[in-house]
Amino acid sequence: MEKEPSPVYYSDYLKIDTLLSCQQPKSAEYGKPAHDETLFIIIHQVYELWFKLILHELDSLVDMFRKDYVDERSIGEAVSKLQRIIQIQKILIEQIHVLETMTPLDFLEFRNFLNPASGFQSVQFRLIENKLGLRRKDRILLSQKEYTKHLTQEDRDIVEPSEKEESLFSLVEKWLERTPFLDLPEFSFWQSYQVAVNTMLDSDRRNLQNNYMMSEEEKEKKFTELEKTRDSFAAIFDEEEHNSLIAKGHRRLSYEATHAALFINLYRDEPILHLPFRFLTLLVNVDELMTSWRSRHAQMARRMIGGKIGTGGSSGYKYLKAVADNHKTFSDLSNLVTFLIPRSKLLELPPKIKKKLGFYHTSQND
Repeated sequence: MEKEPSPVYYSDYLKIDTLLSCQQPKSAEYGKPAHDETLFIIIHQVYELWFKLILHELDSLVDMFRKDYVDERSIGEAVSKLQRIIQIQKILIEQIHVLETMTPLDFLEFRNFLNPASGFQSVQFRLIENKLGLRRKDRILLSQKEYTKHLTQEDRDIVEPSEKEESLFSLVEKWLERTPFLDLPEFSFWQSYQVAVNTMLDSDRRNLQNNYMMSEEEKEKKFTELEKTRDSFAAIFDEEEHNSLIAKGHRRLSYEATHAALFINLYRDEPILHLPFRFLTLLVNVDELMTSWRSRHAQMARRMIGGKIGTGGSSGYKYLKAVADNHKTFSDLSNLVTFLIPRSKLLELPPKIKKKLGFYHTSQND
């Protein structure tokens, strides 16, 4: 017999007394209470609560993609979890508006009491970055030091193991590499795509050549641009060149995973690819919102402290702006738009493949 739940009181369940006792302004400790320090503390505490929920969802996603086979239902669940993360990210960005009701002079009333604490030391945010897939080698150094050097040893012991775990990026990459349909006896996506690209580019060249409204000089410029486009497509067809770009840090997603992601994007109208396409799109959205949050944070820092050094020793706005521009995880997915071609240029899928893409495909062995 199941145990009957005991009555629960609202404040006891939510630990309200504990929660409301967590705001301890440093300015008051020094006999100079600053009114807006309470706002500053609460905003950052709320951030940490939202970070906890993002980590909760990320851990669930990682567990889901650790499996050798991820079925369509799981992709639906993954889409829902990413949508939740995205809504939280939007709230994080909106919270900055509340913080900005504090003026720079209000902030200066207590800022010096905070040294050398910094949001850079948020363990949960570093865990989010690592679990998404941000690599140590891709991080902008703070004061020429690795990011973990600014944490206590206790916090390093929490953060550093997360670098060695499989990230959402690495697991999604493996999932993409397992995508069926790409190279079957009756259909080779890559060959058909290459034919479609060459046909499209040849058509563009003929249209330019026959354009009587353009001067020869204008045509030559357009021809040069067209050849650059052809070269960018040629790089994606050459595995050796692709791996060379990975080695140089210009790309990260493997050759096979890139093919699969492109296939999903191009044939997203096929029923079984609807959810995978939404999933990849939402990963890009998560990345973009992380960039937006960092950019807004940088703008706020410039507004609040101008060219001053950050409390954690960073160059303030300059450092935060560099982080916003560079700390990205799923750039390869967002850059796939470069290689999309019109639906009208795609080769028609063979009937057998279309049947499988219509939810007849139910196992890896079909």
